[in-house]
Amino acid sequence: MVAKLIDGDRHLSGQEVMARATRIAGGLDAMGIGQGSVVALLLRNDARFFEAMIACRLVGAYHCPINWHFKGEETAHILGDSGAKLLIAHTDLLAAVASSLPPGLAIIAVTPSAPLIEAYRIAPGLTRVAAPYQEWERFIEASPVFSGEGRSPLGLMPYSSGTTGRPKGIRRARPSPQNLVDMAELSRITLGIEPGMRTATPAPLYHSAPNTHGLNAVLQGDLIVIEPRFEAERLLADIERHRLTSLYLVPTMFVRLLKLPPEVKRRYDLSSLTYVVTAGAPCAPEIKDAMIEWWGPIVNETYGASETGLVTFCTAQEARARPGTVGRFMPWARGLILDDEGHELPVREIGTVYCNVTVIPDFTYANNEAARLAIERDGLIGVGDMGYVDEEGYLFLCDRKVDMVISGGVNIYPAEIEAALITAPGVLDCAVFGIPDPEYGEALMAYIEPQPGTRPDAEEIRRYLSRKLADYKVPRRIELADTLPRDDSGKIFKRRLREPYWRNAGRRI
Repeated sequence: MVAKLIDGDRHLSGQEVMARATRIAGGLDAMGIGQGSVVALLLRNDARFFEAMIACRLVGAYHCPINWHFKGEETAHILGDSGAKLLIAHTDLLAAVASSLPPGLAIIAVTPSAPLIEAYRIAPGLTRVAAPYQEWERFIEASPVFSGEGRSPLGLMPYSSGTTGRPKGIRRARPSPQNLVDMAELSRITLGIEPGMRTATPAPLYHSAPNTHGLNAVLQGDLIVIEPRFEAERLLADIERHRLTSLYLVPTMFVRLLKLPPEVKRRYDLSSLTYVVTAGAPCAPEIKDAMIEWWGPIVNETYGASETGLVTFCTAQEARARPGTVGRFMPWARGLILDDEGHELPVREIGTVYCNVTVIPDFTYANNEAARLAIERDGLIGVGDMGYVDEEGYLFLCDRKVDMVISGGVNIYPAEIEAALITAPGVLDCAVFGIPDPEYGEALMAYIEPQPGTRPDAEEIRRYLSRKLADYKVPRRIELADTLPRDDSGKIFKRRLREPYWRNAGRRI
């Protein structure tokens, strides 16, 4: 049996969720969607997201989430590249991309739930779409109960973020029975997936790690509270109200939680929590330490990528003993730090992180095997993360290679500056990146989103940073912004900030 789902005022027992998913699977099977097919999901966090993922597992299809912020052309690329036979989408999102959809694509339209309508100010009611589609509830009612033979679950087919060209689909081979056993153990250790767990979904399910966490939790857990978007105090209230035991959070969420007023943080009983894991971006040591101080030694971190799987693990105790580490490579993982020529670097020397997990099936990029081969060295995969290992094998991440700034011949890692800047008085969030400079090649630029009711002074911020960082790491330019462009997990779209400065520079770095 699967976990119970709470979606606003709608409570679904595990039996109800499974009954609906079995009918959806019957409908998919009747449409010819089976082993190896791809079903695209253009959905916000919603109970129907979980129903669709379970149904895909039953018929042996990949589920391919699409970032619902994408425009029509971006969505059409993924639909065409993945070979999706079916698109399941919220009606308002479907209306926004309808003119770009491939001809002949089967479509099922999902009316947004009340929490989504409220959270995103969606016009209620079924949005008319200029394309033939079936309505979700009617599709379920008309579908037979799935009674086909057991299929091999293929799981998630994510698309890479597209920082270098268009997003690429990560398609894994069919898992063996031993793979399934090993992956369950991997999820237990890294993501805290345990029978009977009670969790929530504050991060968007279209991202790989929240999706993997959510799918494993619904298959093994007791309860999932579906949050349409992250709200710091709401999460605390849900922990207390539903006695949540486990959470997956990204570092930006830690920052938002820590910025809550002290009286709000004291208002809620969080004693039910036994396991919290963060991933998706390096967590600043000061932020993680503050979370451990508040929530106790239950805050863990794991590192990996959609292509590699999760490769390191770091406990709260290790984080405090070695501030900044994301842990050591786990027994099922291999990892090396290589230079641009592919030579292994000595300890504490920064290079590109190459790694892989040996117990999960290999992958290829859909329709782009050349791109897959380009990121591999001796069976290990490098997705552009820069870092080093210490004498005991603990991995420290510096930044993404594409984000690294070279100023006057010196490599500067914006993530290090952001980790210091986020702790400055009056700073709610920030982004640091390189802009063209005629003398040094690149100069550092910082955007700051102030805390409500504050207006930090740029010179005071520079003085604050100069007490923590070398002078060359202090941004020359600091700008305030009412809001920073970000996705639903709070991750900033740094490329949108950077682009205007480089548009007419005649170069990209």
